[in-house]
Amino acid sequence: MKQNRNQVPQAGNLLLSEPFLQDDNFSRSVILLCEHGEATGSVGFVLNKPAILNLGDLISELDFLDVDVFVGGPVEQNTLHFIYFGVQQLEESKSLGNGIWWGGDFPTLIQLLNSGKVLLDEVRFFIGYSGWSPGQLATELLEPSWIVSSGSLTQELLKKSPDQLWRALMKSMGGDFEIQANYPIDPRLN
Repeated sequence: MKQNRNQVPQAGNLLLSEPFLQDDNFSRSVILLCEHGEATGSVGFVLNKPAILNLGDLISELDFLDVDVFVGGPVEQNTLHFIYFGVQQLEESKSLGNGIWWGGDFPTLIQLLNSGKVLLDEVRFFIGYSGWSPGQLATELLEPSWIVSSGSLTQELLKKSPDQLWRALMKSMGGDFEIQANYPIDPRLN
């Protein structure tokens, strides 16, 4: 997996938090960037922070779907979002590249899940999202708070346990990142 600290992020990139980022919302986070524009800001979802609820807990009509939900970020945690893998199944979905799609008509997604045309392991649900105002992500990249990975998300990556995803991606970039993957969260406790 490639990276570049000076890379301009784009939709489909993964953002990995720097090892010592002290924000509780984003410590050791892996974010799928879904939208990025200098004038519009950025939107993404934390991939490795499971919520304590599942989809059926959030939507009682879907209590038959035993599927995990993840905390996409601290913004608007009263909203539900999703990404899915494969071919485009929903007209309104936005392509993030490599067969990853963001959003679309939720009732249609549920129909596709019920009919087996989309499988549960091809979808990931999020409450809330991570958002940056125009220019904010560029500033955070300079601080540096984030590492932009040009590698892409795969279903295989999402099969890793959430608490190991950040470390696995850091190690895959090699060099200093492989070393940083083993840094303690709080170096004072080392």
